[in-house]
Amino acid sequence: MNQETINRIRKFTEDRDWNQFHSPANLAKSIVIEAAELLECFQWSEEEYDLEHVKEELADVMVYCQNLADKLGLDPDEIVNMKMAQNEAKYPVEKAKGSAAKYDQL
Repeated sequence: MNQETINRIRKFTEDRDWNQFHSPANLAKSIVIEAAELLECFQWSEEEYDLEHVKEELADVMVYCQNLADKLGLDPDEIVNMKMAQNEAKYPVEKAKGSAAKYDQL
């Protein structure tokens, strides 16, 4: 996300004095709840879904993820790039390309 969007999320939370409710555990629970709502969009069909509803639920997940990163003092770019480096090592292109196998099965 760009800084303007991150600042907007932070301002929304601060203006409502919601930081008091944003413990890491509460934010993690909220991420899972919103992810379940995202999954519900695909409950009965993987081909027929309401894209607007998917966008809303995905945005909710992303907002809570940003809030959790803020609460824990984490830089989302840094942690995503760290995880991508780990994934690249676990799933080298020459072994993983075109395969859905888990890294220990490659």
